[in-house]
Formats: sequence, C-alpha cells, structure tokens
Amino acid sequence: MTRIVEKEYIPRDYYEAALENGSLSMKPCCACGNRLDEDYRCAKCRRECRCHLIVCQDEATLDRVRHYIRSASQFSGFKARLAGERQR
Repeated sequence: MTRIVEKEYIPRDYYEAALENGSLSMKPCCACGNRLDEDYRCAKCRRECRCHLIVCQDEATLDRVRHYIRSASQFSGFKARLAGERQR
C-alpha cells in the first residue's frame, strides 16, 4: 500500500518568533526541526537553510510580525503563521 502525502505540506525552514519583554525575538530552525547557528547550516541534516516563514508563538507575536511584514521592507519576503496552524 502506498502512503498518501499531502501536496500542500512541504517542510520549510522557519523562524520561531516570540515577544520577549516587548521585543520580537526570532530563532532560525531547519525544516527537520533542528535549531540553526549563525551560519544557517544544519548540523543534523547538513543543509544550508533559508528561512522565509515565521512561526509565531501567540496572537500578539503574529500581530507584530504581520505589522512588520506590511511596513518594513526587510520583512516583505516573509510569510507568517501561528504555531500549530497548518501550512498553506
């Protein structure tokens, strides 16, 4: 029997985002789930990662990130979603 794979689900590199003392904190992660160092190379799967998705811890963080995506050019290439939501 073959396994059915959802076409929409493609693992992606991402940032974990949270508000810490009112400031946005973002930590890069590989699609495999491993945290990344400053060089964005995954020690686990040896990939060079590129994060274009921001996964937000809560609604307040998501609101802040969406504001930055709309208003700051350095965030314009990012997508954002709430942790636990399905990827689109």
